[in-house]
Amino acid sequence: MSLFDADLSDGAGAGAGAGAGASDASEAGTASRSASGFAALRDRRGGGPGVDRAAPLAARLRPRTLDEVVGQRHLLGPGSPLRRLVEGGATTSVVLWGPPGTGKTTLAHIVSRATGRRFRELSAVTAGVKDVRAVIDEARETLSTSGARTVLFIDEVHRFTRTQQDALLPSVERGWVTLVAATTENPFFSVVSPLLSRSLLLTLEPLTDDDIRGVLTRALRDPRGYDGRLSVSDEAREHVVRLAGGDARRALTTLEAGAEALLEAHECESGPGGKAGAGADAGADAEAFVNPRPRLDLDLLERAVNRAAVRYDRSGDQHYDVISAFIKSMRGGDVDAALHYLARMLEAGEDPRFVARRMIILASEDIGMADPGALGVAVAASQALEFVGLPEARLALAQAVIHLALAPKSNAVIRAIDAATSDVRAGRAGPVPAHLRDAHYRGARRVGHGAGYRYPHEAPGNVVRQQYPPDGLTSTDYYQPSGNGFERRAADRVHELRGVVRGDPPPSPGSSPPPSPPPSSPS
Repeated sequence: MSLFDADLSDGAGAGAGAGAGASDASEAGTASRSASGFAALRDRRGGGPGVDRAAPLAARLRPRTLDEVVGQRHLLGPGSPLRRLVEGGATTSVVLWGPPGTGKTTLAHIVSRATGRRFRELSAVTAGVKDVRAVIDEARETLSTSGARTVLFIDEVHRFTRTQQDALLPSVERGWVTLVAATTENPFFSVVSPLLSRSLLLTLEPLTDDDIRGVLTRALRDPRGYDGRLSVSDEAREHVVRLAGGDARRALTTLEAGAEALLEAHECESGPGGKAGAGADAGADAEAFVNPRPRLDLDLLERAVNRAAVRYDRSGDQHYDVISAFIKSMRGGDVDAALHYLARMLEAGEDPRFVARRMIILASEDIGMADPGALGVAVAASQALEFVGLPEARLALAQAVIHLALAPKSNAVIRAIDAATSDVRAGRAGPVPAHLRDAHYRGARRVGHGAGYRYPHEAPGNVVRQQYPPDGLTSTDYYQPSGNGFERRAADRVHELRGVVRGDPPPSPGSSPPPSPPPSSPS
C-alpha cells in the first residue's frame, strides 16, 4: 500500500459476518460510506475556507512562501539570489527563465508578498505600451507620495516587441518598479540586451519526478486541495508523473481531470439503473468498506487524459534544442533517437521543410563522400515532401533519417571548404596561373592567357601534370579523406591524382592518408 493509498482511520470493520441482519446493516453502512466519501470529495474539490472554489487546483495550491516551493533548490538555498531578494528587500529586477510549470509566476507573487510591495501583473499576450506606461506612472506616483514600491510582473515577456520592452527601461533603471519578468524562451534571443543587463537572470529547471510526487502528495493532503478525501493508485500516480514532464501545473491539472472523471463516473453509476442504485457487488462493497475514500486508478485516469501535450515552440529555444538533438543524433548514429526527435517536431507542427533542409545540410557536412548517395537521399526526401505533403511524406523523411543515421560518417567536406575559405580570408588568393586564364576572347593570347595549357583528355588516363592553384598553394591539401566508407577508395584516388598533377611520389602500398586536423565543435 502506497502513501497515496494509505487510509484515514475510520473505525471500519466491526460487525462483519454477524448473520443476515448484520450483513444487511454492513451493506447499508458500506453504501453509506461510499456515498459519503464521494460527497466529501465533491465538497473538497473547491478547496478549503477562504479559497476560491472556482479556481483550478493548480491556482488553489500556489505556494505562499519560498519554503512551500518545490524544486529549484539552486535558487532557494541559504544566501541564494532569490532568497536574498525576498528576505533582504532588495530592489533588483529579475528575469525568470524556465519551462512552463516550474514556478515563475509563483515566485513573482512570493517576492511581492514577502517584501510588502504593491503587486501589478501584466501579460505580454494582451498588454501594450499604453498598459505598461499606465502601471509605471501609477508606480512612480505611489513611490513619490507614500514611499510604497511596486513589483511589476510581466508574464511571457518574450512576446513583447522591442518597443514594448524598451518602454520598461527608464522605470527599471530608476527603481520606480521592481520588474519580475517571466519567459519560457531563451532571454538572450527574446529579451533586449539593455533590459537583460539591468536585471538578474535566474534559470528555473524542470521539476524532477520526485518533485512532482511531492506536489501530488501536497495536493491530496492540503486543505486547499483534496484534504485527504481522495486516494490515488501507484500506477495512476506514476502516470501523472510521466505525463507532467517536470511541469507542476500540468501534474495538478492532470490529477484534477482524473478526480473530476471519477466523480462523473460515480454520478452516472448512482443514477437510475446504475451500479450504485441497483446495489454494488460484493467486491466493490468490500473495497468501499476497507477504503471509503474515492480511489483514482490508472484505467480511469488514462480515459480522463489522453496524452501529454508536446512542449515545443517553433520560434523559441525548444525549437533550437530539438533540432540540435535531431542533428546530433543522426551524426552520432543513434537512429532511434533521431526518429524520436523527427516525430516530436512533426507532431508539434514544425515546418517539415525546415527539417528537410537540415537533413540536406547534414548529408554533406557529416557524411559527405563517405556515402555520396546520402545527399541524393536527403534531396529526394525533400522533393517527396513537396510532391506528396504530410502526413504521408513523414515516411520519406523517416526513411531518409534512417539512411543518414546509419551511413558512414565523415566531415572531410566541411573541413575542406573551411580550410580553403580560411586561406582566402587570410589573403592567400594569388593570381590565377596564366595558362588557366580565359583565352576565348580576341587578344587574350597576346597577353599570355591560356598559353601552355595542357588538355587532360589528350593524355593517358585523362590526367596531366600541371599547376592549378595559385603560387603558394601548390602543395596545400584541403581535402583529406577520412578513410570511412567510400572515402577509403577516394583516398587512393586522391593520392593517385596528386601524384600525377603535382608530380608527387605515389604513396606506398597499404599506407593510410595523412591524419586530419582536430575538428572544431559544430553546434
